[in-house]
Amino acid sequence: MVSNALGGLAILGYFTALGLMLWSLRPSAQAMGNASSGRWAYWVFGLIAVGCHLAALFQSQGVGYTPNFSFLNALALVTLSINSILLLASLFRPVDKLAIVTFPIAAVVLFLKLAVPEEARGIQVHSWEMTAHIFSSLLAYSFLNIAAIQAMLLAAQDACLRSRHPDGWLVRSLPSLQSMEALMFQLIGAGLLLLTLSLITGFLFLENMFAQHLAHKTILSLLAWLVFAILLLGRTRYGWRGRLAIRWTLGGFISLMLAYFGSKLVLELILNRA
Repeated sequence: MVSNALGGLAILGYFTALGLMLWSLRPSAQAMGNASSGRWAYWVFGLIAVGCHLAALFQSQGVGYTPNFSFLNALALVTLSINSILLLASLFRPVDKLAIVTFPIAAVVLFLKLAVPEEARGIQVHSWEMTAHIFSSLLAYSFLNIAAIQAMLLAAQDACLRSRHPDGWLVRSLPSLQSMEALMFQLIGAGLLLLTLSLITGFLFLENMFAQHLAHKTILSLLAWLVFAILLLGRTRYGWRGRLAIRWTLGGFISLMLAYFGSKLVLELILNRA
């Protein structure tokens, strides 16, 4: 069970960082030049939240610190990975505003971990091969999740411009459409590389990727890989962009999300099976 104190501190840190981010985006803060200091304060509190989040999950593993991949714990681990990548990337790329989506989601997941009792579910095989597969899968999902959020912001930005309201809050606070789109494809490229590594390690090191309990995960993951690969090919050869690119990005991510969390939701929370 997640430590109440650490989990509570992480939730408080996420919402504090979120509030600071929203404060820095106010027109008055932008006009007075306080946006930069607000973003740094957001980053510090976000780092504190991620640190408490990590400590809470580490403490929740129990004796021997055996990895726990129950539904909510796996979801908490993914949100931790996403926010860690986001904070690191925000030092070099304009991705900090994605925290408006990712921070409250992480806080809600941690709250559910505190409120909902859940049976621990470990992995059956412990080896460096399995660790490589799990780690690459986690990073692939995290990068492609961030890309999907970027696509949703890009869609909102595009809709705002098409409705002839270019002076709206969203357009003012986000980089240009070209910059947003370029960043989305960079995230997809990194995510596809990691997803490829995840699939390769799975086929090499798992006994049967098409076994009954893994078939749906494998098929949906391969479908997601195909969607993202076609999207990058279309971008490179045919210049795909805009709404077409957004739809393919969201479609690929939905397939990947169903590959893992859709099956875990049905098996663990509905059917109560491992």
